[in-house]
Amino acid sequence: MKFEIWAVRLKHFNLDLGAQIFLACSDSSRLRILHLIMMNGEMCITDLETILEFTQTKTSRHLIYLKNSGILTSRKFNQWMFYQIKDEVFDIVQQVMQFLKRDPQLQHDQSVFQTMYTNRELTLNKLKMKPLGV
Repeated sequence: MKFEIWAVRLKHFNLDLGAQIFLACSDSSRLRILHLIMMNGEMCITDLETILEFTQTKTSRHLIYLKNSGILTSRKFNQWMFYQIKDEVFDIVQQVMQFLKRDPQLQHDQSVFQTMYTNRELTLNKLKMKPLGV
């Protein structure tokens, strides 16, 4: 069963796509971005900037590189841009991340995300409990 899933996802996988993926993964900043997106399913560019302490320019440059290499896809919601890993390459990116999952920097990045997410959830819950304008 697992092989069938891989066969469907990696149907169009070839040498050129493999080379693009490995080139994209040759930069530690891009690996940090990919790890966060892999762990959390989808990430907003502004959250990535905050977590990684990158400028907007640096974050955008790396996201465009990852998108052009065929690893990421994006969607716009209001004024925010969200990025996620394409289904076709998810398995190979996941395998790369398996080797790096214990890296202290990647663990720190995920910890910062968890703190941000928890604080965001607390804020949303407080807003739900208080009537607006009070």
